[in-house]
Amino acid sequence: MHSFGYRANALLTFAVTILAFICAIASFSDNFSNQTPSAQIQILNINWFQKQPHGNDEVSLTLNVTADLQSLFTWNTKQVFAFVAAEYETSKNALNQVSLWDAIIPEKEHAKFWIQISNKYRFIDQGHNLRGKDFNLTLHWHVMPKTGKMFADKIVMSGYRLPNAYR
Repeated sequence: MHSFGYRANALLTFAVTILAFICAIASFSDNFSNQTPSAQIQILNINWFQKQPHGNDEVSLTLNVTADLQSLFTWNTKQVFAFVAAEYETSKNALNQVSLWDAIIPEKEHAKFWIQISNKYRFIDQGHNLRGKDFNLTLHWHVMPKTGKMFADKIVMSGYRLPNAYR
């Protein structure tokens, strides 16, 4: 006869194996979901565009963000982290990214939204490289599942330009 400890160990090992198998199936099932998020970002106003006393450029924008991220939610999705970033090139860096706004979306019902905001975080360039600069606004998202690997993607919206003079 086997002892109680041996039987408990066998039962616990079997339960953990089944749990790991179910988690792997749940994670694998996310590969079959049809994800078609959409987004649009408009710049409603450039509130100010100034040179700071120590020489850095700073911009304040009013944005209209419309997004439908509901297709990112499956039964395995815990939450979605979304953020809007301004992306531009300078002579020193091929890619500069400045986060302007972010949010954690906990449920599918909150994943379709329209908001009008001023940038939540300061849009500052370390230097004076923003005058007349073309830039992209990009909506990034990170899907955090209940089990399995996290994945990220983005929608890039181009065609934005800052003024040539400070205001």
